Amino acid sequence: MIPFRLFGLLIFATWLTYGPAHAEKRVALVIGNSAYRSVPQLANPVSDAGLIGGMFKRAGFDSVEVKQDLSGAEMRKALREFGTRTRDADVAVVYYAGHGMEVDGNNYLIPTDAALETDTDVYDEAFPLDRVLVAIEPAKQLRLVILDACRDNPFAKTMKRTVASRAIGRGLAKIEPTSPNTMIAFAAKAGSTASDGDSKNSPFATALGDHLLKPGLDLRKAFGFVRDDVLKATGYKQEPFVYGSLGGDDVALVPAKPVAAGPQANPQDSVRRDYELALQAGLREAWEAFLQAYPDGFYANLARVQLKKIAAEEERAAATEKARLAEQEKTRLASERAQKAELEKATAAAKAAEEARIAAEKAKQVEQARAEAAEQQRKAAEAAAAKALAEKQAAEKAKAELAAKQAAERASPEQSAKPTADRQMAESENQKVAALSPAPTSTLSAADLTKSVQSELRRVGCLSAAADGDWSAVSQRSLTLFNKYAGTQLDAKLASVDALDALKAKPGRVCPLVCNHGFRADGDQCVKITCRAGYRVSDDNECEKVQDKKPVATRENPSRRDAERKATESSPSKPEASGQIICSSTGCRPVQKGCRLVSGVIPGRVSSNVTTGGNYEVCN
Repeated sequence: MIPFRLFGLLIFATWLTYGPAHAEKRVALVIGNSAYRSVPQLANPVSDAGLIGGMFKRAGFDSVEVKQDLSGAEMRKALREFGTRTRDADVAVVYYAGHGMEVDGNNYLIPTDAALETDTDVYDEAFPLDRVLVAIEPAKQLRLVILDACRDNPFAKTMKRTVASRAIGRGLAKIEPTSPNTMIAFAAKAGSTASDGDSKNSPFATALGDHLLKPGLDLRKAFGFVRDDVLKATGYKQEPFVYGSLGGDDVALVPAKPVAAGPQANPQDSVRRDYELALQAGLREAWEAFLQAYPDGFYANLARVQLKKIAAEEERAAATEKARLAEQEKTRLASERAQKAELEKATAAAKAAEEARIAAEKAKQVEQARAEAAEQQRKAAEAAAAKALAEKQAAEKAKAELAAKQAAERASPEQSAKPTADRQMAESENQKVAALSPAPTSTLSAADLTKSVQSELRRVGCLSAAADGDWSAVSQRSLTLFNKYAGTQLDAKLASVDALDALKAKPGRVCPLVCNHGFRADGDQCVKITCRAGYRVSDDNECEKVQDKKPVATRENPSRRDAERKATESSPSKPEASGQIICSSTGCRPVQKGCRLVSGVIPGRVSSNVTTGGNYEVCN
C-alpha cells in the first residue's frame, strides 16, 4: 500500500504544480495613438505599441490585439471586443501609449480625432480610465493596466474653461482600484509628466520590454526594475509608479519554466550535432555556416582549426597544379629547341613551383596534425562533460525521490507513529544519494596535478619556468595571466582540476610571447633584432640612428697652467747634440752628428782658435 499511496501523491503534486500553469489563459490589448489631428503628432506611441505587442506575443499570450491611431469610435469598439475576450481569461492586460489627461481627479484617454475645445468636451470625446477597468474586470486572477500617457498635454493649453473651478491637472491623477488583484502602472508618478526620450521607444516602454515578461519574475519586482531603469535613463527626473495591490504569492505574467524531473539534455548537444554534420561534409561552406551560427565557444575554435586545414589543402593543390604547369612548359620549350635563356628561365620557374608545392605539402601535414589533435581533444572533453552531467542528474534524481518519499511519509498518518523507522529510512536514502553524488573527476596526486597544470601553462605560453610540481608565486602569476587573456576566473592560489580542464581546452598559445630587450617575437620564438650600419636598438626595441658626439669645450685651470710653465722654466736645459753651427775662415757649417762645440784653446796648440770664434769641435 505504501508504494501505491506514494505514487498517488506524486501524481497529485504534479497536477497541482503544472496544471494551473498550462490551463492559464492570458489576453492583452495594446493601443498606440500617435497621429492626433488637432495637436502635433507624437513620435513614439506607435513604435512603443509594436514593441509591447510583440513582447506579449513572444511570451505566449493566447490573444494579443495591437491597435494603432484609434479614433473615438474605434477605441470604443476595441474595448468592447476585449471585454468579451476577458470573460474566460485568467490574466487580462491593457497597454495604452498616447495622450491622457486628468480633469477633476478623473483620468481620461484621448483618441486621435478628439478636438477638446472646451473642458466639458472631455466627457464626450475621451474615454475615462474606469471604462478600461470595466473591460478587464471579468479576468479571474490578474487585471493589469499600463499607461504610458503621462506626457505634457497640449490640449490643456488651448482648452477653454467653462467653469473656473474645474481643475485640469498636470499628468494623471492618483487612483486606487476597488477590485482585488488589480494593478495600474503609470509611466510617471501622479501629477508629473513622462519623457518620450531620444530613441525610437520611450524609456518606460524600453524598460517594460526588458523586465516585465521575465519567466517567474514577480510583477511587483518587475515594475521595481522598470522604475530603476527609467530613473537612470532620465537623470532621475521621471519615476514610474504602480497603484493597486496583490496578494502574498508571487504573480508573474510568464510562469517559470518547470524543472524537468527526468534526465536533462546537454545544452551543447545541438552545437555538437551541427559540428559533427559539418565534419562529415568537410567543406569550407559547411564550416563557415557553422561559425556564423556559433561564433564563440569550444566548438567554434575547433571549426576554425578545420578551416585552416582546408585552406592548407587548397594551397597544396594550387601549388601542385602550378608545379605541373611549369614542368609542362619546361618540356614544351625543350622539345621546341628554345633558346638557352628561355629554357633556364622555365627550369627556374619549375624549380620554384616544386619548392612551393613541397612547402604547401608540409603546411598541410601540420594543419592535418593540428586538426586531428583538436578532434581528439573534443572527444575527450565531450566524454568528460557527458559523464559529469550523468552523475549530476543521477544525484538530483535521487535527491528528488528522497524528498518526495519523505513528503509522502509525513502526509501518511500510519507513519507518524514510527519516528525511529523514518529516521532509519532517511539515513538509508541519504546514503544512497551520497553514493550517487559525483565522484572527483581526477585521481591525480597533488604533485602530479600541479605538474600537469604547469605543463599546460607552458604549452599555452603563460609559464616560462620548468614544471617542477611546486605551486610557487611564479606559477600563480602565470595562472593569473591565463585568466586575463582567456577570460576565465580560475583560483590562482592552487592548481585545480578545473584549471587543468580549462587549459586543455585551449588548442594553441593564449598568453602573448614576451621577449627581452634586443629581441622581437616571431611566432613562438624570440628573434634578435638586427639594425643596418649606423643604427642601433633603442629602449623601445626600435632601430634608431646613432648620433655623432660633438666635442665639449672645457675651461682650462689657470693655476695648473702657471705651475706647469714655472716648472719648465726652472728645469735645467738639456745639452744639445745637434743643431749647432761652427764657423771658420772657410765658412760656417753644422756641427757633425755625435759632436759638440767646446770653448777654449784646442789642446796641443799655443795660439787660440780665433777663426772659429774661440770654440772648437769635439766628437765622441
